[in-house]
Amino acid sequence: MQIALIAFVAFAISALSGHWLIPALRKLNFGQSILEIGPSWHKNKEGTPTMGGIMFVIGILAASILAFFFLADAPATEKIKYGSGLIMALGYGLLGFIDDYTKVVRKQNEGLTAKQKLIGQVLLAVMFLAGLYLSGTLSTVLVIPFIGQLDIGFFYYPLAVFIIVGASNAVNLTDGIDGLCSSVTFVCACGFIVMSAILEHTSMSFMAAALAGGCAGYFLWNCYPARVFMGDTGSLFLGGMVCALAFGLNIPMILLFAGIVYVIETLSDIIQIGSYKIRKKRVFKMAPIHHHFEMSGWSEWKIVIVFCLVGLCGALISILAVTMI
Repeated sequence: MQIALIAFVAFAISALSGHWLIPALRKLNFGQSILEIGPSWHKNKEGTPTMGGIMFVIGILAASILAFFFLADAPATEKIKYGSGLIMALGYGLLGFIDDYTKVVRKQNEGLTAKQKLIGQVLLAVMFLAGLYLSGTLSTVLVIPFIGQLDIGFFYYPLAVFIIVGASNAVNLTDGIDGLCSSVTFVCACGFIVMSAILEHTSMSFMAAALAGGCAGYFLWNCYPARVFMGDTGSLFLGGMVCALAFGLNIPMILLFAGIVYVIETLSDIIQIGSYKIRKKRVFKMAPIHHHFEMSGWSEWKIVIVFCLVGLCGALISILAVTMI
């Protein structure tokens, strides 16, 4: 009942906030600029309000406050993991907000430089890991799904930073068509609810429920045709939340399956860039891969449904892996 209540609070606040936030964004002329290199029909989306991720950030934050009340008698480690993860996600969301605001002010699809973003992401990841380490809740034992466990000592920390930064950018890449990132993340969050229950991590169950509810509420406004875009404000925040869940359960490598869509999106981008640099040929019509299917004639709804089904398969594999730990 507590998990359901947290999910409902996040859903309701995220969904209802659209009634005032979207008109406010329009009034401020916070419209999205569309790159010329994108699909030509995306030009029709020019001017759609961006920074809509604020909707689910508010919803998830409100649900998280409720979760802390439910965690009053929980061990300190549970509270630390929840609080540290939420702070990291908010930090990533703030970084995305700065990027979005810069884009809006310049009226072009450019924000922070890649170097500025990377530095910010690395610093936030290090702060998150430092917080877990100082609280004694961080283990250097790497759990590899379906294989086993391996204590890699110091090397765990740079690997962890790489996973957090990589995963947050992967979620950001997935935000390319209406409803895709929010729906895929909803499926991922539902998988984490089950995994958290199996591993008896109450705090992570609450966090996953808040994430699922927030994504569902936002999806009502972002499904095709989108009335608002989440912007980097939203996608980087979601990336931070997904990473917080994986590290909160002490199985960051589970993101290979739980975040399978994010992995595929990133790999498609790497393959496309690598192939063009080496062979001067493109593998896909456009990358990330959701644009390839879009250029192949798939509707945005079809892409969302198929990618969610792929994400569901990944979530089920993740749940199976967790039962074997």
